[in-house]
Amino acid sequence: MKKIKYLVLILTLSFFSFTTILLIYRNPNFSIKTNGTLLIVNKLSKSITVFDLNKGEEITELFLEIEPHEAIALNNQEQFVITNYGDSNYIGKSISVLNTNTYKVEKIIDLDVSHRPHGIAKINGSNNVAIVTDIGNDLLIVDIESGSIKTKISTQQKLSHMVVVHPTKSLAYVTNVISGSISIIDLKDEKVICIIECGGGTEGVDITPDGKELWVTNSQDNSISIISTITNKVIDTLATGNEALRLKFSIDGKYCLVPNSKDGTIRIYDQKTRKQIKIISVPGKTNLIERVLYHTPRPVGILVHPNGKYVFVANSNADKVEVIDMRTFEIVSTIGTGRVPDGLAFLN
Repeated sequence: MKKIKYLVLILTLSFFSFTTILLIYRNPNFSIKTNGTLLIVNKLSKSITVFDLNKGEEITELFLEIEPHEAIALNNQEQFVITNYGDSNYIGKSISVLNTNTYKVEKIIDLDVSHRPHGIAKINGSNNVAIVTDIGNDLLIVDIESGSIKTKISTQQKLSHMVVVHPTKSLAYVTNVISGSISIIDLKDEKVICIIECGGGTEGVDITPDGKELWVTNSQDNSISIISTITNKVIDTLATGNEALRLKFSIDGKYCLVPNSKDGTIRIYDQKTRKQIKIISVPGKTNLIERVLYHTPRPVGILVHPNGKYVFVANSNADKVEVIDMRTFEIVSTIGTGRVPDGLAFLN
């Protein structure tokens, strides 16, 4: 009887010790200090985590009625916009405009027959935004002030998903997942001027700061298509890790960072030489000890701080945002989030 009690005591102490160790390792640890506020879009919890990067603490968590996917702050920094994508039970048909001071919804803009809004980008020199819809395959230009759709342009492709706008020209570039392509859209003439075939599962997209190159992830082919914006042709193809869904250039354009969601890694490429210079492994998949101590990583959404010093990567399985120091290319902090973080945005 004494042996059984002793055994139960040992097992109980072991359980609590193991649980404590797990909490220590899995608990977010934000140790840096920088300016601005980070907006983290949590899909499963239908919320936005608002995090103060200077104080290192959560300001609030905004709970929404519809599952959001992406967010962006407007040029006036007084508002930010969320795409109301929806979930398996509800098809999203709108975007929400929130006040950056009160964190309250100011208006909800209906997108008419264009449904499942996902990708979003600011339009140069205005507070209008470009919205891409998965159902309808449209690029919408929405006037935030009036709450109206100014322009609707068909991408002429299937499952249009993400968008980036040229830094100096009135051009938008839209990725099309099922078609495996990029639609180049002239925003002045309001029409598609070119469609470029890329690869299987074309999804993530970013443009170099000088506007000369477009880099696109093909998640099914595990590759990046590099496109010249002068010739509108694919000029190179690079290998990625498994299922690269997003990518972002550093502020100076020297590097491109690519989260690989199934690998649990972020690969860093030199933009000029095209060479991979580093692979950052997110804790949780490297070895047996990591698998026990951490959640299996799934890095997806990515955002570069405007000061160029840090990069934020949404780790959707672990309900964290990993913070990368651009001077060392190492993970230096983590931020706790809601369930399944994805899209990220920055407020000054």
